[in-house]
Amino acid sequence: MTLQDPKQFGKVAVLFGGSSAEREISLMSGNGVLEALRSRGVDAHAFDPSERDLVELRRDGFARCFIALHGRHGEDGTVQGALELLGIPYTGSGVMASSVAMDKVMTKRIWQADGLPTPKYVRLAFDQQSREQIRAVPDVLGLPLIVKPPREGSSIGVTKVEGYSQMQDAVALSAKYDADVLCEEFIEGEEVTCAVLGQGLDARALPVVRIAAPEGAYDYQNKYFTDDVKYHCPSGLAEAEEREIQRITLVAYHTLGCRGWGRADVMIRASDRKPFLLEMNTSPGMTSHSLVPMSARASGIAYEDLCLRVLTSASLDSTGGTQ
Repeated sequence: MTLQDPKQFGKVAVLFGGSSAEREISLMSGNGVLEALRSRGVDAHAFDPSERDLVELRRDGFARCFIALHGRHGEDGTVQGALELLGIPYTGSGVMASSVAMDKVMTKRIWQADGLPTPKYVRLAFDQQSREQIRAVPDVLGLPLIVKPPREGSSIGVTKVEGYSQMQDAVALSAKYDADVLCEEFIEGEEVTCAVLGQGLDARALPVVRIAAPEGAYDYQNKYFTDDVKYHCPSGLAEAEEREIQRITLVAYHTLGCRGWGRADVMIRASDRKPFLLEMNTSPGMTSHSLVPMSARASGIAYEDLCLRVLTSASLDSTGGTQ
């Protein structure tokens, strides 16, 4: 991808903050992106949709948007739809891919339909959460298992359930964030992540990052606010394993209709080294602890250049994903 002259971008809004449970992380991501773009001569400005009406983007003459929002009303197709109506190109996936990828159950259904490996799951809809229904889940998925809200990120509301007695509290916690609850087979093994840059045939998977969390606790606190988690990039995986993870990540990205950039989270089962796709992030974190910048750096792309590349890919569904 050829990087544009920064002046050709026009006036750029970095959308960050927002109203989701991931607001704090979005503020960190957005400030990093804003500083990076300005350092490269881009006329970039902060814009928090929880404090300003999106209509102001057109009124104030913004030519494109860098979406550094995470979670609901930022990563779920809603902001993307508003920007489509305003006719302002934006970074990341379009309305449908953003909406689908935000919903882990819908994502898994699509991946399963295309034969991609993802852990078994049980969806507990809001009217399927009686004590009996909750208690029956481990009979289907085994123990341990994971309980999480299907439309949140950053490990918010997630519980690793070790026994039947923990199920009720785990579902209650998840239900604070989402009416539906996703119960997922626990894959014992290594956690990795793989980023993608680009669109269509030009999309490329970046080097895999292997995550080594203390006692496997890759939770909200460890992700963003401690240095206890160790990240390995190069991953140290066998070359064939790394290539296979990059391959299924690209297929998963295309299957959901993603564009611009994204990041898949993957578990490698220890017993047979089989990779399982967990989710696709269509507006990945850009904080000092974030994984896409780490992977990009390993492939020779500085943080500032990564931000420019993503901004260059800003587009609209109505122009066929090109701009």
